[in-house]
Amino acid sequence: MENTVQFHIIARIHTDFATKFGVPRQSGLVEELKARIVFEPEYRVSEAVRGLEGFSHIWLIWQFSQAVRQGWSPTVRPPRLGGNVRMGVFATRSPFRPNEIGLSSVRLERVELHPELGPVLHVAGADLMDGTPIFDIKPYLPYADSHPEATGGFTDPLSAHRLRVEFPPELLEKVPEPARAGLLGALEQDPRPRYQDDPGRVYGMGFAGVDVRFTVDGEVLTVVEVGTPSRTLPGSARTRQGGL
Repeated sequence: MENTVQFHIIARIHTDFATKFGVPRQSGLVEELKARIVFEPEYRVSEAVRGLEGFSHIWLIWQFSQAVRQGWSPTVRPPRLGGNVRMGVFATRSPFRPNEIGLSSVRLERVELHPELGPVLHVAGADLMDGTPIFDIKPYLPYADSHPEATGGFTDPLSAHRLRVEFPPELLEKVPEPARAGLLGALEQDPRPRYQDDPGRVYGMGFAGVDVRFTVDGEVLTVVEVGTPSRTLPGSARTRQGGL
């Protein structure tokens, strides 16, 4: 008989990402992305976060809620390797795992004591879509969690890749001002799966209540339209919710 354990959703994160498409592949890559963590009613207890304000960063343990599937595969195709190379699932951060659990390190900006929602955590640099369930929160400990000498395996050559974003001012004005820096940072990260390289294709992502449509030609991403949200976005078929 398979051994199982039960997890409790203690909170949900609220971000500007309406869909998986466009979410940064790792936490901390786009510090301009702001988010709020709101606890579920049972856990809205101020004593539970006592002392947390003294930490600059926290760990989030969460669920790949949009990647739940039956069964698992020992190998996956990381999008950053073009989708054609298989790696062991435990050598990647793919959402398609025996247990669909994610791990993110985010910067804790402040702890708000909301009169109705209880303690609300304001964080930066999250790589989660809106509404993602949080299973646990732990403080980041620099003396134990930081390893400057660490190597990144097959991801090292990919870590510095950025696109140049051309965003016409009249279109950028349609994006809520507090969300603009985060959107630019997310676009620089190249939201496309690496195996998609069609300069004529128009991609789309929902962000901060608007639809952002863009093309990519070489190392240049050009925003071509910003409009009201639609049900189906050209880029929303992407099947990852974080990962490599």
